[in-house]
Amino acid sequence: MRLFKSFKYAFRGIVYCVNNERNMRIHTVAALYVFVFSLFFEMSRTSYAVVFLAVAMVMAAELFNTVAEELCDMSAASFNPVVRIVKDMAAGAVLVCAVFAVAVGICVFWQPAAFLQIFQFFTSKPLMLLALAVSLVISIVFIISGPTGIRDRIRRKREE
Repeated sequence: MRLFKSFKYAFRGIVYCVNNERNMRIHTVAALYVFVFSLFFEMSRTSYAVVFLAVAMVMAAELFNTVAEELCDMSAASFNPVVRIVKDMAAGAVLVCAVFAVAVGICVFWQPAAFLQIFQFFTSKPLMLLALAVSLVISIVFIISGPTGIRDRIRRKREE
């Protein structure tokens, strides 16, 4: 039973980060699109493993960044230069991970023929292009508002 509780607490931490950190939502949406579009590319299991590791590295860094921010905010009631440095370093760690994840993406996904295949797929299937456009709008709303913001808007509209 303790094992299940530990998974519950870990999942709750991830959900908190997604709900409260815009950058985590950006990483989540980017990862989703990477994995969906990866189907158009010729990728080995090793390539997928490297992409999974890169995505996990960025998301873990964002979780640790959130931990640092929350602890710093809790410990300092007013401006503290050390707190600023700690928060900047945590954000820098996320940036380093994200830059290297992009580099991994370039190495794995630099397949011009696949980009042409994606273009032809969407231009030959207008409904799929529409679905992509709708998913992009939904993704932008998710990134900007977050799940709790979307939920609150839906509740307000129901009450009207």
